[in-house]
Amino acid sequence: MQLKTLLWAVISLTISVNAYWLEDIKHQGVAPFGGSGYTVFRNVKDFGAKGDGVTDDTAAITAAMNSPDNRCLQGCASTTKTPAVVYFPSGTYLISSSIVPPYFTQMVGDPSNRPVLKATGNFQGFGLIDGNPYYTENLNWVSTNVFYRQVRNFVIDTTGIAPGTAATGMHWPTSQATSLINIEFNMPTDASTVHVGLFIESGSGGFMSDLTFNGGATGASMGNQQYTMRNLVFNNCKTAIIQLWNWGWTYIGLQINNCGKGIDITANGTDGIATGSITVIDSTFKDTPVGIATAWQTGAKPDTAGSVIIENLALQNVPVAIQGPSGTVLEGGSTTIAGWGQGHQYSPDGPTTFAGNIDGNNRPNALLGDNGYYSRSKPQYADLAASDFVSARDSGAKGDATTDDTAALQNAINTAASGGKVLFLDYGLYKVTSTLSIPAGAKIIGEGFPIIMASGSTFSDMSNPKPLLQVGAKSGDAGQVEFTDFVVGTQGPAPGAILIEWNLATQGTPSGMWDVHARVGGFQGSQFTVSECPKQPGTGNIDSKCIGAYMMMHVTPQATNLYMENTWLWAADHDIEDPTNTQITVYSGRGLYIESTVGTFWLVGTAVEHNHLYNYQFANTKNIFASMLQTETPYYQPTPDATKPFPVVTALKDPDFASACSGVSGNCANSWGLRIIDSTDVFIYGAGHYSFFNDYSTDCSTVEAGENCQARIVSLEGSVSNVNVYALNTIGSLSMIDQDGKSLAKWQDNVNVFPANIMLFRTG
Repeated sequence: MQLKTLLWAVISLTISVNAYWLEDIKHQGVAPFGGSGYTVFRNVKDFGAKGDGVTDDTAAITAAMNSPDNRCLQGCASTTKTPAVVYFPSGTYLISSSIVPPYFTQMVGDPSNRPVLKATGNFQGFGLIDGNPYYTENLNWVSTNVFYRQVRNFVIDTTGIAPGTAATGMHWPTSQATSLINIEFNMPTDASTVHVGLFIESGSGGFMSDLTFNGGATGASMGNQQYTMRNLVFNNCKTAIIQLWNWGWTYIGLQINNCGKGIDITANGTDGIATGSITVIDSTFKDTPVGIATAWQTGAKPDTAGSVIIENLALQNVPVAIQGPSGTVLEGGSTTIAGWGQGHQYSPDGPTTFAGNIDGNNRPNALLGDNGYYSRSKPQYADLAASDFVSARDSGAKGDATTDDTAALQNAINTAASGGKVLFLDYGLYKVTSTLSIPAGAKIIGEGFPIIMASGSTFSDMSNPKPLLQVGAKSGDAGQVEFTDFVVGTQGPAPGAILIEWNLATQGTPSGMWDVHARVGGFQGSQFTVSECPKQPGTGNIDSKCIGAYMMMHVTPQATNLYMENTWLWAADHDIEDPTNTQITVYSGRGLYIESTVGTFWLVGTAVEHNHLYNYQFANTKNIFASMLQTETPYYQPTPDATKPFPVVTALKDPDFASACSGVSGNCANSWGLRIIDSTDVFIYGAGHYSFFNDYSTDCSTVEAGENCQARIVSLEGSVSNVNVYALNTIGSLSMIDQDGKSLAKWQDNVNVFPANIMLFRTG
């Protein structure tokens, strides 16, 4: 008996260690506004799914998604009240119709042995996973308002559907704070196949990484405003990627193997090119007859559409690198293209049209990894057990949006870090009334985007701002920190709140933030919804109760070595809980400010929106890599404009619009999209800086109106050198880029599909 007991103990321990910790950990997340007994975490097997490769699991998975019946699905605009994490243990789940995740849902599989979603032969639906269904002729959710959802760690298999029958692996028209990660799409390789792995027709993305597409007519067929896509692999597809349309798109670490064609950007032809631009870096194309097919040629319309930049592209048996409407534009073979492009160039004056070889950027070693720029996929801690995590709720935090959780969260943070464990931030809305100190060594992972909210008098003084999260006690503290899958914000007026202050000087493996977002206003529990902070066009009134933050994120002078991926810092423009997504007016003073003199930062697929003075500001810094920066100017500006309510703080190098706008025509005192001051070695691979509104009216942002929402949107100031921008896209700004108050480029000289585009900008 003793031997038998011992054997069972060993077996049980082995099972426990091998199971993914998310499956084993105690789940006690709280949705304060979801209703009594609402459950955040759902394991599909608890709802009857078998995962045995024989049983049709559609109904069970759908029940796990939709329970209870108040989740946001057909006819619901959006909500944060009913979050869900739907977990799939390893197995093969047969499905006969689309799985539709409701709003604010994460689908998570076991990363160590990914579950398979396999279509039956009689499958019906638009995508095995349909992220935004057509219940009518329109998408269920406005695609530019689909936020806060993930799908990760799956195999999507359409091989059970006849090759000649239309089939789609995933339908995913979504926007910011969404991601697809670690997914494999398996499709038939038969010559008759018409299957598509991933289909996107609209939205405002976005980020994806670590996707593999095997077989099919098209690996990914995609149209969206902008995207960063990292580590995508295409094997044996007829065409790897079809760009239906875009404003700007950045591919990093793309691998295309044995496909008929690599990237097709010929949509709509030479007289109406639909692709704004693509940027491809640190990539490999192999055994593929045509690398990139483009409709661009001299005289094509719009003027700068179909722009391309390639940097560090290795070709192996790719006879034609670039194919145009009249044949080969760039020969391939087996070689590495250091730099090539086509479009408009400023260096820094212009425009000139270029089509040919360019010098690749002079990259500092500090920014490099093994195969190009450094990158790191989101940690999921698959090698840890449930016992390696400390629960915020077990540590006494309530997450009910009402209780002061400051002491309990600080205790949980300290306990996890000192014990070498990871803090599991169970879902909830955690009210915090003073600074949380994040020590070196801390690792925090959220369950379904929990929210930490600054609240109360500590954060009320604009003249004495305080951080909500202080990473390292002072600038230059040594150590490493990892943040994953949570949101920071404010509850009620917080004009003195800095949501994240980053002080760490990290050596070795960089610190990281993955899917960590800031959200000021627009959700239940924030006290900044349409009933509290309605828009007031035409008045210029500033309601002090609607000043939500001093700054989103501050990287201090001695901090260094931080990798940020898919981070969205958003002052809400609308109420997510409102049935019609009604616009609101909430004020956040500053977006992301990096003033590290040491530098070395990676901003991969980040966005910063609707901050009052600026969205991105880099000052006295260096060694910054960024891919597809995205900003929007506050919708209320210029009523009020950026001269109030936030006084100029010279120590923070705030823009002084009252002084700098002297003699500038148009709406000058509007938020900067990007401001670079006294900095060097800045490498931006795609940027979209948009100004759509003038006092909540979009009449200013069209070509017909003269793109006159604001006067200027990107600024270089002082001593700047080796600043390189590929694929700069602007909307609604008379000047696309300024240097020391002088406009270098006008939008009407660089017309693209909807934005204006400069494909290559370099400082002199």
